Amino acid sequence: MLYVTSKPLGAWFRYSGDMESGSPLDRTFLTLLMCAALWILFRRKFDWLGAIKENVWLIVLIVFMLVSVSWSDIPYISFKRWTREFQAIVIAFVILSERSPHQAIEAILRRTAYILIPFSLILIKYFPEYGVSYGRYGGGRMWVGVALQKNSLGHLCLISAFFLVWSLVRERQRHNPRVSKYQTPLAIFLIAMTLVLMGGPGWKSYSATSIVALAVGLLVYWRISSLKKRGTHWTASTLVAIVAALIVFGIFILFAGGSSIEFIASAAGRDATLTGRTGIWAVLLPIAMQKPFMGRGFGSYWTTTTTKLAPHAHNGYLDLLLGLGFVGIVLVSMFLLSSCRKAHQTLMANFDWGTLWICYLIMLLICNITESSMNSFTRPLTALILFLTVSSANVFSARNQS
Repeated sequence: MLYVTSKPLGAWFRYSGDMESGSPLDRTFLTLLMCAALWILFRRKFDWLGAIKENVWLIVLIVFMLVSVSWSDIPYISFKRWTREFQAIVIAFVILSERSPHQAIEAILRRTAYILIPFSLILIKYFPEYGVSYGRYGGGRMWVGVALQKNSLGHLCLISAFFLVWSLVRERQRHNPRVSKYQTPLAIFLIAMTLVLMGGPGWKSYSATSIVALAVGLLVYWRISSLKKRGTHWTASTLVAIVAALIVFGIFILFAGGSSIEFIASAAGRDATLTGRTGIWAVLLPIAMQKPFMGRGFGSYWTTTTTKLAPHAHNGYLDLLLGLGFVGIVLVSMFLLSSCRKAHQTLMANFDWGTLWICYLIMLLICNITESSMNSFTRPLTALILFLTVSSANVFSARNQS
């Protein structure tokens, strides 16, 4: 998580290659990480077959990604990008193999917030060559901190702020005892730092999507908690309907050109074009519709050449459509809906973790309306949903019984 929520190693050491070749530093690090993860699973006698049975839609999706490499125009590069997706799943299995997967995820989230939020402010204040960026066209000043661009910093702040609020509520309700007397004031201080980062250096220099997603996530958290106090809760069908509606809306807005959320955009301080996103969609959508069913192959569209036409898709479903077509959108949707059902089961058994999971899932879907992250498990929010989904499976028994 520290790696995927910050700049690649090549960017830190000014040793980055192009989009196709990447950085030798990053390749070496990821190779070592993969070897370490596989070695851990081997030592723990991980039940691979059981994990696969518990995550059928995830396995179908990753296999389809691999098969799509065969019709890619750049199969070698596509395969290299696919190996990173497989690596994310292996890391999720490492978390599942822990004695307490939920404690492992909490440790990951806490360390991510405690390290990267202060570090981002230090970079912005004292090392602006790393922590500050400028707009590609307008030249506006933007805070990026440890991330590559302001929207990535917004996702880091979104993840950290919600987790810190969630952990404070758990402490107040005595569901999660404090490790030290400084934990509560430190969490409050970090929340303040996170909100400062989300605000950016000035007007329109912040990630409006992350702010809206955080507001919705906190509202959903409050709603679920208030229902619990009344002795009731959302049913599984209600949650599935909410998730399905957000998925449909994310696809609809892509074809509608953003007109359906013009009011929300203006309320968040953005124009009717969603800061140029509708223009990007108008350019990329006809390209995606040239191969609408199976796509161009996983990871095959974005190259140094295509980024000159549009640097980002700014819509998760458009990115999926470009790479995996409508088949990929359906498979990702089925994975997210299966994750939603597992989240509801967790909610019934462990309210705190169920609410955390549900809120992160809803925030992921909101972010992907105007940002793109669900096309890869190596994006922070999508990786979190992957970790929560896989860690819910009760398939690792050999180590727990030993």
